[in-house]
Amino acid sequence: LCLQVPELEKATVRIRQPERVRGIIQALREQGAAKLQVISDFDMTLSRFGCNGRRCPTSHNILDTSRVISEDGKKKLKDLLHHYYPIEIDPNRSLEEKRPLMVEWWTKAHELLVQQKIHKGDIAQIVRESEAMLRDGFKEFFDQLHENNIPLFIFSAGVGDILEEIIRQANVFYSNVNVVSNYMDFNDDGVLTHFKGPLIHTYNKNNTVLQGTGYFQQLSTRTSIILLGDSMGDLTMADGVPSVENILKIGFLNDKVEERRGKYLDSYDVVLESDETLDVVNGILRYILTE
Repeated sequence: LCLQVPELEKATVRIRQPERVRGIIQALREQGAAKLQVISDFDMTLSRFGCNGRRCPTSHNILDTSRVISEDGKKKLKDLLHHYYPIEIDPNRSLEEKRPLMVEWWTKAHELLVQQKIHKGDIAQIVRESEAMLRDGFKEFFDQLHENNIPLFIFSAGVGDILEEIIRQANVFYSNVNVVSNYMDFNDDGVLTHFKGPLIHTYNKNNTVLQGTGYFQQLSTRTSIILLGDSMGDLTMADGVPSVENILKIGFLNDKVEERRGKYLDSYDVVLESDETLDVVNGILRYILTE
């Protein structure tokens, strides 16, 4: 397989069942571009986890730490993060236990943001001033999908307005990109009044929040899937796809690598450990898409 996709030789790559992965990639290539769709998480999957030893911000962090949030608001949002993030990534807690706590976290965070009277007109500048970074190789990734008319579905528990702006400022918000996320609702004066429903958090990225969108129904012929995520919650993102024939799940293991490795290898076909690039994804796409 490394002959066809040399990127799989990278030291960051771990695969528990190489034969199985080879079979899936082969099948994706045989089915071709017309059958393919990509379903991806955004924060820490398409965006970077860290840079030069520092954490990169998620779409929520960008907002939480921006100049439009009061010092008191920043402190409260940080307290929420310190309380709930360890729960989110705790390998010893069940999803059943985590779900209500994630709803609690997101709801409290959104309420705090609404109190800040954020202006729609500030969003582009907030993103410009932030340290948001897409993973190295993002341009090739978005370009390959766009040039081959492959739909990219971004399913994010982040803030939709912010992540769209990141993609826009990177000049890769093409017509094949579709986003489902938590979007802000602004009044006539352009002030944030609430977040639109349904609430999307780390552990409900599945059919339940896609009701009525019909997105996957329109793509019913797209039965080959590459799924990209960085958490256990991302594994259900393709649940709305009517008839999956082949699915390759690629997981970015960014944090607490030793502790979480086993779980990721059990769940994802390809695991990328502390890899800030899209090299492997691009290599696989290149192989699938070349005649």
